[in-house]
Amino acid sequence: MRRTRGRYFAVALLALSLVAAACGGSDDDKAADGSSDEKGGSIKVGILHSLSGTMSISEVAVTDAEKLAIEEINAKGGVLGKKIEAVVEDGASDWPTFAQKAEKLVTVDKVAAVFGGWTSASRKAMKPVFEGTKGLLYYPVQYEGLEASPNIFYTGATTNQQIIPALDYMKEAGLTKVYLVGSDYVFPRTANKIIKAYAAANGLSVLGEDYLPLGDTGVSTIVSKVLAAKPQVVFNTLNGDSNVAFFKELTAKGNSPDKIQTISVSVAEEEVGGIGIDNIAGHLVAWNYYQTTDTPANKKFVDAFKAKYGPKRVTADPIEAGYNAVYLWAAAVEKAGSFDVEKVKEASKGISLELPEGKVTIDQKYQHVFKTARIGKIRPDGLIDTVWESDGPIEPDPCLAGYTWAKGLANGECG
Repeated sequence: MRRTRGRYFAVALLALSLVAAACGGSDDDKAADGSSDEKGGSIKVGILHSLSGTMSISEVAVTDAEKLAIEEINAKGGVLGKKIEAVVEDGASDWPTFAQKAEKLVTVDKVAAVFGGWTSASRKAMKPVFEGTKGLLYYPVQYEGLEASPNIFYTGATTNQQIIPALDYMKEAGLTKVYLVGSDYVFPRTANKIIKAYAAANGLSVLGEDYLPLGDTGVSTIVSKVLAAKPQVVFNTLNGDSNVAFFKELTAKGNSPDKIQTISVSVAEEEVGGIGIDNIAGHLVAWNYYQTTDTPANKKFVDAFKAKYGPKRVTADPIEAGYNAVYLWAAAVEKAGSFDVEKVKEASKGISLELPEGKVTIDQKYQHVFKTARIGKIRPDGLIDTVWESDGPIEPDPCLAGYTWAKGLANGECG
């Protein structure tokens, strides 16, 4: 039976109240901003995603999910008695713009936290802004790892929660002849360094490696090279509109998943519609959440998202991770009894909530979260079925400290 949104609000916010209750005290004992006991009014947060440009195909929906979480929390009284007010900015698929808008949100709008970014290029552009201003960014998308910032919470997967499980799955399935295709920026370049190190240690052969500028749709040459190389699988780290052109060209040139399979780490339900189901059904993806993920919290989340934005809208991993980020921040604020960044960071350690993907816990060291890895196959209706998943949430290891073959890949940012 379809749940009402009101009932969903009550259940979702119960998780937050339980976190606060477990820490002792009540709202009456807590200062809303660390310096005042005054309640009421509002607290500002920033939402910063690409609402225009090549990445808008993916990022608009993450903005929608974060707004939904804010609306739900406000419906139950807000955080520390204050309603959350969202200040929304457009990163415009342009990394300097992300940095400029991030600085505005922290220094001019004086937001308590920012929920934003998609590409690693956007995150790298914002990172020094948040570290320099002592602000707080919640970044909702899987990424290449090898980073840990004291001013960023990473609610998407790091490498050992997505890319490495995908490689393990490929190896077990006998898909050992691999071609690497990606967008030309930090995430695909770094991810492919990790993939090549894994391949060398695990008997996989990398037959080729090619990149397109982000948003470039001139895929004909790369597709011809892929088909000529005859890999068993393409490991795809393209982002944005390039995926639409890539899969259409693969199909037009006669490929199908039974000939050359692909496994993508930046294609989810939201992108499938733009690519066209006929061009991508049967191909594989690696994420931590799908609209079909079978948890009680997810059934309620999907119902609420569709009730607000329309029955044809879909949920997807970054959408859910953005939604989760708002709840994790709110739970930390309640636990801290303050919106102060340092107090929120300290209170976040070990917080655990039952969210749509399952149990999500903030780790004690890196400000990443434990996540269940899931390999999915795209269905003819555009949804994604899980064909493999890990035995429970995986501890984040952004520095790849637990992998001997990754020695030397970590850098000075991963401390």
